Amino acid sequence: MDTEAQPTERDRSSRPSASEGTTSEAAGSEDRSRFALVSRVSAWIPGGRITLTLLVCLLFLLLLSTFVLRPFQIPSGSMEQGLRIGDRVLVNKLAYRFGAVPQRGDIVVFDGTGYFGHADYIKRVAGVGGDRVLCCDREGRIQVNGRPVDESGFLYPGDSPSAVPFDVVVPGGTLFVLGDHRSHSSDSRDHLGSPGGGMIPVGDVIGRADWIIWPFGHATRLHRPDAYARVPAAGRAGAHG
Repeated sequence: MDTEAQPTERDRSSRPSASEGTTSEAAGSEDRSRFALVSRVSAWIPGGRITLTLLVCLLFLLLLSTFVLRPFQIPSGSMEQGLRIGDRVLVNKLAYRFGAVPQRGDIVVFDGTGYFGHADYIKRVAGVGGDRVLCCDREGRIQVNGRPVDESGFLYPGDSPSAVPFDVVVPGGTLFVLGDHRSHSSDSRDHLGSPGGGMIPVGDVIGRADWIIWPFGHATRLHRPDAYARVPAAGRAGAHG
């Protein structure tokens, strides 16, 4: 009587085939190669793997800051009371990529070189290309495309919408920007006679400020206010007051 155990179908299926074994060996070889490379690089760098890990993290943060998110420190009180001196905001650099454009009410950071000065600035968008923006109407309010804008939700307490009268049409591809603390802000109103007429090219916008991240007690998400929601599109404005 043959007493040798015969392999069952399950026994056969549980055994790796030659091709599976080859694949597993190749994957293991690749893993060992990567491990060996990391080990060689770690041995070459002073501090070993700790230094290598720190360098990888720094590279990741650099790429993140260059292409996706950038911290920005508020340098003045021009955006009070929402943004205070020393606050740090996180600027979304992808907000206006892939076809998206700035909207009225957005808080944007832009390069003011040649327009405001050799620095980056942070302001609120009051008008986009084609808009007619004026101040002030009979009630002392800013109007955009004939519609008064209620700025009470973000205008600095005690400030008027503008002590400087203006009536401008924003050229296509540019923005008309204002600080929330109007009496303490140098913005589009103050550069109407400068190159560019106080308008900011959309291409010079670095990104949209989406978060206050410091100090922690003041950390919050920055939302586009509803004040501009009823403003008609350029070209659909009614009579101006």
